[in-house]
Amino acid sequence: MPPSDEAVRAAILRMVAVRRKSFCPSEVARGFGPDWRALMPQVRRVAAALAGEGRLAVTQRGRPVAAEAARGPIRLSAPPGPAAGGADGAAAGSAGAG
Repeated sequence: MPPSDEAVRAAILRMVAVRRKSFCPSEVARGFGPDWRALMPQVRRVAAALAGEGRLAVTQRGRPVAAEAARGPIRLSAPPGPAAGGADGAAAGSAGAG
């Protein structure tokens, strides 16, 4: 059974909070088990929603892109600026976590 969108969202936000650099969506998918490739469309869809809320930056070759429209590898990271922490209590927007 695949994880819920809420579980994927929480996993992405946790990764944003602990990583100082960008990460591949597959890192999130791999956290849910060995059948991670099947989860990639869901991870991208949830990432697109987070990006639309301003909670996540999505890039390809260092340039901002729309997660669902991008072909090929993308990277996820905290958005620029102080909004990265958000209401979930993620620490990415706090001092020193940038």
